[in-house]
Amino acid sequence: MRRRFRGAIAGVGTTSGVRVVLGRWDRSPYGAFADAMVETAAGHRVLLAPTTEVADFVASTYSFDEVRIEPITVDAWEVSSPSLGLRLEVGRRTALGRLLRIVPGPLAQSPAWCSLTDPAARLLLRGVRTRGSAGNARREWYGATDHHAVTAVAGAFDGADLGRLAPVSPSPRFGFSSTPSRPSVTTVVTTVAS
Repeated sequence: MRRRFRGAIAGVGTTSGVRVVLGRWDRSPYGAFADAMVETAAGHRVLLAPTTEVADFVASTYSFDEVRIEPITVDAWEVSSPSLGLRLEVGRRTALGRLLRIVPGPLAQSPAWCSLTDPAARLLLRGVRTRGSAGNARREWYGATDHHAVTAVAGAFDGADLGRLAPVSPSPRFGFSSTPSRPSVTTVVTTVAS
């Protein structure tokens, strides 16, 4: 069975050492929702998910030390949940984004294209994969269609200030693929097969 998630993924690092990967899914098998994967400076990996159903799916695809089910809202890249408050300033389309916009949408979203582009993604964006598996008998393909730089971040996690924007380093350890080290927002269609 294949499931498709259409939306955007934001990946940011902060001077506090906390790294956040935020998914804003406009269309999915679970409807529209947002989730956040947070790794603290100490390496503690936390999933923030809006429902038990979403949490079960994400936690069976990726690896976490803790799962929290709580409401998450995202409005113009301003995130609000009981654990995480985050505001991202999104800048211009990157050179990568301009290249991605050339590829026709249906092609960019296809697992075959994602498999073809995987070696280039690994080479150009250290830690990023466009196909693979995080285990649990699931295969995944990430079809990117646009890319924008994040220029600033502000917020707090568990009441502690996150500090300023920093590279997403070290790479978060949630699954087989990570976010680019340069803070960014990627428009994506994710296909998960089980």
